[in-house]
Order: sequence, then C-alpha cells, then structure tokens
Amino acid sequence: MIGISRSFNFPYFSVSAMKVLIVESEYELGLVWQRALERFGVKVVLVADQSTAVQALRNQSFDLIVLDLVLENGSAFAISDFANYRRPAAQVMFVTNTSFFSDGSIFQHCSNACAYVQSATPPEDIAMMVTHYAARV
Repeated sequence: MIGISRSFNFPYFSVSAMKVLIVESEYELGLVWQRALERFGVKVVLVADQSTAVQALRNQSFDLIVLDLVLENGSAFAISDFANYRRPAAQVMFVTNTSFFSDGSIFQHCSNACAYVQSATPPEDIAMMVTHYAARV
C-alpha cells in the first residue's frame, strides 16, 4: 500500500526563488493563501484589485498569478491579458466561488491559464498546486 503524506512543510522541489502574485478581493482569503505559500518559502505579493495588480506586474516579475475570477474592482481577464503581454512566462491559476467556466473553457479564453479551482479548496492544496505550476516556468 502506498501512503500519501499530508505534511506540506517539505515540498519535493525548491521554491525559495518563486514569486507569486495573489489577486483576491476578499482580503482574509488572500491572506490565508499568502500564509500557506509563505510556509513553503514562496515570496508573495497580495493585492485586491485590477489597478494594483497591473502596477505590480509593471514593477515586478512573477512565476505565477493566483487570480480570483470575480473581482470587486476590475476584471480578471484584463489582468490575465496584461500579464500575458507584460510577463509572458507567468502562468495564471484562476480561483472562483462560482460555476463560470466550469466546462474548462477558461483555457480557451486565457492562454496563460494553467489551473482553475474553487476558492473553497484547502489552502495547503492551493499552495501545492501553485508550487507545482510555478516550478514549471
């Protein structure tokens, strides 16, 4: 029998150089994700809206963007599109609490999309997915 460890303190690859941008309108949720990623040694920038995300993308490079599909201020698609232009190596992991694009069509609309998950996904699982996809850059 093969056991799967749920200990997320020791990832199988180095993440110390990874940098992630989280764009989440709900500050507390973004903070939970930030803390989960920081436990892996990932550097995280947390912003709440489109204008701040665009400014961050202008000034810094990121390996991956965790992007809420439905933002209170701004458009997730505009951020994804700008990231594709300004930081083409950065992938986007979309998170949402809706059923929009549950058919997988998000991957046809955003060429830099690498994942689509529910925002209720456990933070440790989101952190593992982020480190997996960011390591592929």
